[in-house]
Amino acid sequence: MMAEAMGFYTDTTVCIGCKACEVACKEWNQLPAANGGVRELSGNSYDNTRRLDGIHWRHVTFVEQFSADRRDGRWLMMSDVCKHCVQAGCLEVCPTGAIIRTEFDTVVIQSNVCNGCRDCIAACPFGVIEINPASGTAQKCTLCYDRLQHGLEPACAKACPTDSIQFGPIRELRERAQARVQQLHERGEARAYLYGADPTFLGGLNAFYLLVDRPEVYGLPSNPKLPTRNLAFSALWSTLGAVALGLFGLFSLRTRRDAVAPDETSNGTSDEGAHHV
Repeated sequence: MMAEAMGFYTDTTVCIGCKACEVACKEWNQLPAANGGVRELSGNSYDNTRRLDGIHWRHVTFVEQFSADRRDGRWLMMSDVCKHCVQAGCLEVCPTGAIIRTEFDTVVIQSNVCNGCRDCIAACPFGVIEINPASGTAQKCTLCYDRLQHGLEPACAKACPTDSIQFGPIRELRERAQARVQQLHERGEARAYLYGADPTFLGGLNAFYLLVDRPEVYGLPSNPKLPTRNLAFSALWSTLGAVALGLFGLFSLRTRRDAVAPDETSNGTSDEGAHHV
């Protein structure tokens, strides 16, 4: 029996970029450090994690928006994670059944079933999944499935000091997020809106965000697509190709028969003449 859908609501307006979520995720899931913990600075503000991958299941994005003289501007910060899409592209393409939807409506990769084919990596419109070099399998956020099974809050949400990352039933989170957007509008932040809370958005994201700028500014796609979007178009071209090939074969056969027929007639006439002589 499916339990109530659970997930994350991330209010980016109260994120302080502390990276407590990244650390908590690493510790709980025992994820290895990149390059043994020795990394070059990215040069991209304070973002040295760079992106989500097989050993970084949380990533705090830092966006600096300042004027040339640095007197006017703002910081945008967002803790990114797997979206646990209701319509998940990774789940669509997995050939081994390694990717499953849990009773909490979250999406989990079973490492003991994954064969490392990388199909899910290409299918994810958010660039969330990557190979964990330690296991050789595709990995991503599980929304702390092991903790959920014992009634515990995910490690990242538990560690967040400002409640930027909020965990709970999706229905309640959407109501809370809508109220927060309304509050921000009333306070003059007209740019505030929800990203991924709409069910028409890949069926709705079970990890959605409150943003105050375009999705691309945060490294998010404005219009993510599923792999199946190409099926109708591909099927059309396959059908047209099959029809064209059939017509070509029929035309070639007809042409060959027409070419053979005169030769047979010519040979028959010559033989008949030779017989009478």
